[in-house]
Amino acid sequence: MVPAARPTAPWRDRLVATVALALSLAMSRLPLRWQIAAVRALHGVPYARLTRVEALYSAVRAVIPSWWPGRIACMEISLATVIATALTGRQARWVLGARFLPDAAHAWAEVPEGAVGRDIGDAVDRPWIAVLAVP
Repeated sequence: MVPAARPTAPWRDRLVATVALALSLAMSRLPLRWQIAAVRALHGVPYARLTRVEALYSAVRAVIPSWWPGRIACMEISLATVIATALTGRQARWVLGARFLPDAAHAWAEVPEGAVGRDIGDAVDRPWIAVLAVP
């Protein structure tokens, strides 16, 4: 198997993404209700543009360390994207979703224009259903 190429991003986006990923990983140790409460505090801030959230999502994926011993999956990446968006003065919704056959859970970031990180791989024939959207 050939390793996938790491996404690239401008250095300013990578800097914001690094801080956001560190906060996301620290928050992942907290109970989910506390994570939701922290993201809910962003209510009232204007939404970011979809292109900006896509750029921050790519930056978060670009700064994921290959040496990290723990889990950095959709939940941590989407939370880091929402935090990075908040650090730029805008907001994005953090969405937790699920699907059936086979049962699976997934998390992504979303703005009114669209979602980032939702449609991965086999999501075409079995779409994700949003269970919780914060804020």
